[in-house]
Amino acid sequence: MSDTRRRVKVYTLNEDRQWDDRGTGHVSSSYVERLKGMSLLVRAESDGSLLLESKINPNTAYQKQQDTLIVWSEAENYDLALSFQEKAGCDEIWEKICQVQGKDPSVEVTQDLIESEEEHIEEMPETSPLIDLPTCELNKLEEIADLVTSVLSSPIRREKLALALENEGYIKKLLQLFQVCENLENTEGLHHLYEIIRGILFLNKATLFEVMFSDECIMDVVGCLEYDPSLAQPKRHREFLTKTAKFKEVIPITDSELRQKIHQTYRVQYIQDIILPTPSVFEENFLSTLTSFIFFNKVEIVSMLQEDEKFLSEVFAQLTDEATDDDKRCELVNFFKEFCAFSQTLQPQNRDAFFKTLAKLGILPALEIVMGMDDLQVRSAATDIFSYLVEFSPSMVREFVMQEAQQSDDDILLINVVIEQMICDTDPELGGAVQLMGLLRTLIDPENMLATANKTEKSEFLNFFYNHCMHVLTAPLLANTAQEKGEKDAVVGSTKSNTICPDNYQTAQLLALILELLTFCVEHHTYHIKNYIMNKDLLRRVLVLMNSKHTFLALCALRFMRRIIGLKDEFYNRYITKGNLFEPVINALLDNGTRYNLLNSAVIELFEFIRVEDIKSLIAHIVENFYNALESIEYVQTFKGLKTKYEQEKDRQTQKLNSVPSILRSNRFRRDARALEEDEEMWFNEDEEEEGEAVVPPVEKSKQEDDFPDSYEKFMETKKAKESEDKENLPKRTSAGGFKFTFSHSASAANGANGANSKSVAAQTSPASSNGSSSKSTALAPAVTAPKGSLVGLVDYPDDEDDDEEEETSPRKRPRLGS
Repeated sequence: MSDTRRRVKVYTLNEDRQWDDRGTGHVSSSYVERLKGMSLLVRAESDGSLLLESKINPNTAYQKQQDTLIVWSEAENYDLALSFQEKAGCDEIWEKICQVQGKDPSVEVTQDLIESEEEHIEEMPETSPLIDLPTCELNKLEEIADLVTSVLSSPIRREKLALALENEGYIKKLLQLFQVCENLENTEGLHHLYEIIRGILFLNKATLFEVMFSDECIMDVVGCLEYDPSLAQPKRHREFLTKTAKFKEVIPITDSELRQKIHQTYRVQYIQDIILPTPSVFEENFLSTLTSFIFFNKVEIVSMLQEDEKFLSEVFAQLTDEATDDDKRCELVNFFKEFCAFSQTLQPQNRDAFFKTLAKLGILPALEIVMGMDDLQVRSAATDIFSYLVEFSPSMVREFVMQEAQQSDDDILLINVVIEQMICDTDPELGGAVQLMGLLRTLIDPENMLATANKTEKSEFLNFFYNHCMHVLTAPLLANTAQEKGEKDAVVGSTKSNTICPDNYQTAQLLALILELLTFCVEHHTYHIKNYIMNKDLLRRVLVLMNSKHTFLALCALRFMRRIIGLKDEFYNRYITKGNLFEPVINALLDNGTRYNLLNSAVIELFEFIRVEDIKSLIAHIVENFYNALESIEYVQTFKGLKTKYEQEKDRQTQKLNSVPSILRSNRFRRDARALEEDEEMWFNEDEEEEGEAVVPPVEKSKQEDDFPDSYEKFMETKKAKESEDKENLPKRTSAGGFKFTFSHSASAANGANGANSKSVAAQTSPASSNGSSSKSTALAPAVTAPKGSLVGLVDYPDDEDDDEEEETSPRKRPRLGS
């Protein structure tokens, strides 16, 4: 048996009939020579000391309660209890006790209580009184209190006392005595009445609750509970309930029964939450019936309101009426919030009917109005209501917004209103934005989208979302990673070309939330998000955030890239290599220096994944362009491993080339035609696999998007041109024996999107030789100013005298896919 199952708390009952915790330990049963019999032993888990050593006496009455408690008495006034962490442990020890006493383990009490009042009572005819209650008089209050508290440890006696109280109308007599004591300022009597009323509540009987919580009695019950003996001064609960707490009717309730039920539920909830002390381990189930009483009251209230369509229609009419004043609208929204909270108590089929009634009456258009209001309280309550609706039926919300899109502008669509509220959250910790982001995530999650024979909710809604909403979601990201116009002549390697403005904590938190949602999209919306990233050159903008002073935001940007690479999609891989998008990541790694932190580990993990998964196109790009800057990192073997993978692949390609006719060897770096055909087939079939729809036409593109494929047709047109240019694109050897690289960027580089910091690795790289040697002297190249308006940054070296002439006679341009 595991230690967890044997873990118990040991309790003893003190003179005040309260259970004292003696410590936590592990229980076992074994023969103890000194006690001459099988015994229960509990050793403390802290130091192994003996907390309990109790012989299992064949004549002792052991009681099993609540599946995890064993209670017994060892002497007249010495009660013990073991509270088990797990039911299995309690069952095993109970079986040991029953085995010693020769009893069936299915019983809950092992022995009849010999010479006890309980045995005597059980032998009486059922027609005779179960418990003789003392007469209800002032001088008997102490005796009554002792009786009530003494029965709480015995389920049998609790049952008998409850029947006695119910049959004799005893509670109303006690409450009359309370009024007498209060008038006489009889403090002792009031303290006894507190113990009595509290004990009666712990009897856990619904029939007694009906009497105690009636309009006639409930305020006196609250009054009794004000006089806790442990307090120096009584509480003023009745004053709060009658004067401070005000019942607000947003629309007058004409049904008197409904009004009474609402009042009763509020007061009983107040008793449970505010007045009664937190129950101990032995009392936590004593109030289960009180919880049920409140639960069924709420169900009844919701049902009665739901059936009164006239009432709900009036509430909706006032909520959406422009003439309704702000205070009234706030009350109406708070009413609906509480109404929806009550609905969580309904059974699933009833909850279905409830939300369908709200939808029919127009809850979603009403929310659309109130969520856009300036009042923070109204917006907060409306967000809570919206969360109930999304949790209940995301499909219902999605259906509404798609129908709405046919009649309304994008700006006033419900989902765009939600996104704008997330973006405009004024809370410094963005508590509301986090809640709204979770709701958006639920709405765009394909896992809860329905698919039928006639239509696919997934394709319809995602088309809607990317056409009408995605631009609103990404607007803050694009705005905060925009390049300043004056930076288009930035020096390659400068730290000033990528700006995040403003780079404050609240903006960083918001961008982190948006990135979290976009990362979710990369994982679950492969087709739609891929088109969006390609068309908007989104990854380049996201990687600008690697320069943020907030490390958590840089990590979010890195996580976004990691998810993209994790898909091992060659279209993404070509997009990354053509855009030279590893540069900001490597710059961040170099800027981090020797610090061993989360950013360092996350970047290393990214490259380790590429190495382990052997993503050849990325390995070749990293080694050819960045190895000189990375080879000094030796505390992990990741980069050496990438170089090894690269050289192994190069050797394989060389062996392949040696096996083909020499006429084909000139195209050394030409891509395998089969690989191209597979990519084309993948692109062509991509949507059939996911959505069954044609490729959506790209949005109007800026110059920066011309480097990336926007359709299958354009890709096919450029295939042959690319193959013919590959030969010309070989990097030319400099006089120093190295290669000079011209890193191609999208047009956004002209505006500074490609700028890196002072550790820019847009550097000269020597050819990776088969023996792994490389020229360390050219690891980082001095940067020069790019020609004004040019799309690329050129890297030159003082000792590279022949290159200028070569550039003039043989200008080289990086081939662009789709150009």
